[in-house]
Amino acid sequence: MTVVKADDLALTFQTNDGPVHALADVNLTVEKGDFVSFIGPSGCGKTTFLRCIAGLETPTGGSLTVNGMTPDEARRSRAYGYVFQAAGLYPWRTIAGNVRLPLEIMGYSRAEMAERIARVLELVELSGFEKKYPWQLSGGMQQRASIARALAFDADILLMDEPFGALDEIVRDHLNEQLLKLWARTEKTICFVTHSIPEAVYLSTRIVVMSPRPGRITDVIESPLPRERPLDIRDSTQFLEVAHRVREGLRAGHAYDQ
Repeated sequence: MTVVKADDLALTFQTNDGPVHALADVNLTVEKGDFVSFIGPSGCGKTTFLRCIAGLETPTGGSLTVNGMTPDEARRSRAYGYVFQAAGLYPWRTIAGNVRLPLEIMGYSRAEMAERIARVLELVELSGFEKKYPWQLSGGMQQRASIARALAFDADILLMDEPFGALDEIVRDHLNEQLLKLWARTEKTICFVTHSIPEAVYLSTRIVVMSPRPGRITDVIESPLPRERPLDIRDSTQFLEVAHRVREGLRAGHAYDQ
């Protein structure tokens, strides 16, 4: 089943200094259960494309559907959860209170909210931290709470914009492992923006390589790696070959821009 479909997608921002071409000729299909990573240099349109999927930006050319609907219709039908670069937790709310927020807005009953909060906090291994406040948690734990909030209303799609970019390498490795386990347990479709080649290769079923502005897709790499991936798979020949292809795709994108 096709979840996201982009055909000749383009987006141009009008600014006081003239038009900024953020995306051009983007063609991509994301299937149900895929883990798709978007990688490219800063300003290549990775986050912009994610925001288009979420209905937070409006393309100026081509077409884009999410679950067969317009992105705006998909947003109103609660088709996705969004995890931003910063955890974005309200400091005056407990962890449970932060996870509860979208459920309150959507009008869930108190009993169902409690059940959902307990379930998603267990999924991200934060059971027992319900009454803590964000400032009492490490950066990695805050991001796990942010993921729990995005999962709370059980959307089929998880949009993740560099959620681990600000974390140190050890914490990032641990959260990468946890995210793969979470993906296996929930069978969500995940669209994931990253600047890290090892992270993109380790996590993904497909890696979308993008060029500098205007953002174009220079390569789509189907991962040959098994779905169950210990961290040491990063030392394997297969992993290094995929990483090399991603790196070459990024170089080709820069050459394309010139």
